[in-house]
Amino acid sequence: MFKINLKGILINSTIISVIFIADRISKIYILNLAKYEGAMNIYITEYLNFYLIWNKGIAFGIFSFDDMFLYNIISLIITIINIVILIMIIKTDNFKKYFLMFILGGSLGNVFDRVYFSAVPDFIDFHINNFHWFIFNVADIFITLGVICLIYVEIFFDKGKNEKLV
Repeated sequence: MFKINLKGILINSTIISVIFIADRISKIYILNLAKYEGAMNIYITEYLNFYLIWNKGIAFGIFSFDDMFLYNIISLIITIINIVILIMIIKTDNFKKYFLMFILGGSLGNVFDRVYFSAVPDFIDFHINNFHWFIFNVADIFITLGVICLIYVEIFFDKGKNEKLV
C-alpha cells in the first residue's frame, strides 16, 4: 500500500516554499524600486546591474509572443511540466530530488508571475564590458542550478547504470 511520509513532505514543501518566497521577495523589492524610481537601471558593480525587463517567453526570453493564445498554451505546457516534476520528486528517493525541488521552486515563482502579471520580471543583468548575458531573476538561478546539477549527476554518477543499458 502507499505509505505517506509526512516528515519528507514537510521538508520538501519547505525547500520549495523557501525558493518560491526568496524569488517573490526579490521581485517585489525590484518592482517597488521601479515603481518609486521610475526607470529601473541600478549599477551594482562593473559586472552587475539591476535592469528591469518583462519577459513574456520562457527561459531567457525564448518563444516570446504577443499573441495571448500562444502565451497561454506555453503557460499550460509549463504547468504540465511542473506537475511532472512534482511526480518525479515524489517518486525519487535519492539526492536528485533536491535538484528537482530547485527547479520546481524556481518554476513556480515564474509561473506565478506569468499568471499574475502576464509576464515574468527579469532584472539581474550580468555583463563583461559590452557583452551582456541574458537578463534573469532569482527563480532562473535556481532552475539553472537544478538543471546543471541533474546533468552533472547523470554524466558523472550514473555512469554504471547507463553503461548496463548499452
